[in-house]
Amino acid sequence: MAKVVTIGEPMIMFVAQTEGALKDVAAFDRFIAGAEINVSIGVKRLGHDMTYITQVGNDPFGAYIKEFIAKEGIATDKVFTHATHGTGFQLKNKDSQKDPEVVYFRKGSAASHLGDAPTPAIDFSDVDLLHITGIFMALNEDTFAYVKKLMTAAKNADTIITFDPNLRPTLWPDETTMIRRINEMAALADYVLPGISEGQLLTGKETKEEIADFYLAQGSRGVIIKLGPAGAYVKVKTADGETEETVAGFKLAAVVDTVGAGDGFAVGVITGLLENLDWQAILTRANAIGAIQVSHISDNENLPTPTQLADFIAEHEGRGE
Repeated sequence: MAKVVTIGEPMIMFVAQTEGALKDVAAFDRFIAGAEINVSIGVKRLGHDMTYITQVGNDPFGAYIKEFIAKEGIATDKVFTHATHGTGFQLKNKDSQKDPEVVYFRKGSAASHLGDAPTPAIDFSDVDLLHITGIFMALNEDTFAYVKKLMTAAKNADTIITFDPNLRPTLWPDETTMIRRINEMAALADYVLPGISEGQLLTGKETKEEIADFYLAQGSRGVIIKLGPAGAYVKVKTADGETEETVAGFKLAAVVDTVGAGDGFAVGVITGLLENLDWQAILTRANAIGAIQVSHISDNENLPTPTQLADFIAEHEGRGE
């Protein structure tokens, strides 16, 4: 099994039991949310060792998250507990007509204070892949510096680095800072995974090919672009130059919840790279997990096992857009 490391903020997520504005909802179901915890669960369920770096509060939410992570088989030795700052949480409504309304309660959270005190260094000599998103680094100057330190250490150890911009504009002081810092981190990554609209904003380019060329010119080995229902596109450097490929997405009867689709896509790319799959197979896997994610209400409960993933692909074979 390959060893993967990521860093992020897990939050308690309360999802409305009925449709309507959050102010009108009376009852919620409890889940765990966070892009990096979603990726951690997905990678682990597909058979790879997973270490998740984070910090929770010394409170019931934090205790629940630590138990949840342990039950998923994810390493907890880098899950720290802050004595005074609390665990973040969020509220999400149900809306069958558009993306759900999400309200965050994370300012000053325990995770955002992870960089306050010295934390043990990560030995990347036995780590196969480091996965980073643009979320945790956006929380404050300390988290940005800590993520940059991790990426630099991984790069020096020749550990594969995957980077999902996962833009959260409200976490950044302004759009200019967001674009500059996201692209700064992307330059340290081997593989960059933007959505098409993210790539357009970050690079100022319009087409998927131009976006890919932007990041390849920065030094990335490959760029994998999420195209939504249309599937995904990849352009990678090879010994003979460059190669590119587009793989269609999966046609679904209905989309239940788009949150977590990009995280599922990242799981497919990460595990496909670790298993040395070809790019057709990697993008098929990534598209499939993304499709599974949008077919369910929670962010990570339905991330598939190898058997479930194979069954989904077989069932939907030939149904791509």
